[in-house]
Amino acid sequence: MTTLDRLLTLLALDSLPRTGWLQAGVPAPESVAAHSLGVALVAIATADRVAPPLDVDRCVALCIVHDAPEALLGDMPRAASRLLPEGAKRAAEKGAAVELLGSAERVAAQRWAEYAQGVTREARFARACDKLHLGLRALGYARAGLGELTDFSRGVDELDCGEFEPLEQLRAELSAALRERLDRR
Repeated sequence: MTTLDRLLTLLALDSLPRTGWLQAGVPAPESVAAHSLGVALVAIATADRVAPPLDVDRCVALCIVHDAPEALLGDMPRAASRLLPEGAKRAAEKGAAVELLGSAERVAAQRWAEYAQGVTREARFARACDKLHLGLRALGYARAGLGELTDFSRGVDELDCGEFEPLEQLRAELSAALRERLDRR
């Protein structure tokens, strides 16, 4: 696949809706691309307050490419992926990442692999930003009166961000705001 072909294929992320929101009854939910941008914005807004310091630019790159395989695979919600054989989703994502982002010596492929493995502090940070963006989006939808969001709220409550104090502070704020908003319904 040429670089042009890869980039054209990745354009699908612009219009690919996040399936979990559709299943929760949210009409016209955010796209996968909008989610990736939101995750990167959470990282930019919080990473400079993490101690010891993170490589913020690397964190942002991890956030941007983390869902790239969905351009080929679609956005598979947790409810569907749990029905697949063990390791099937991960193997498919890895294959799609190689096809879309190039071989292991390419920066985009390296960042995706780093995110998928979740071993570095930057990858763990980006993964937490991914979950927190889900909470932010849930709060936005709750404020708009959209969808059944109790499971999303519970996910924020159960999220462990203790390794990164700014993310833990954001998680606590989100959790309280979601609970308050959902209790009003």
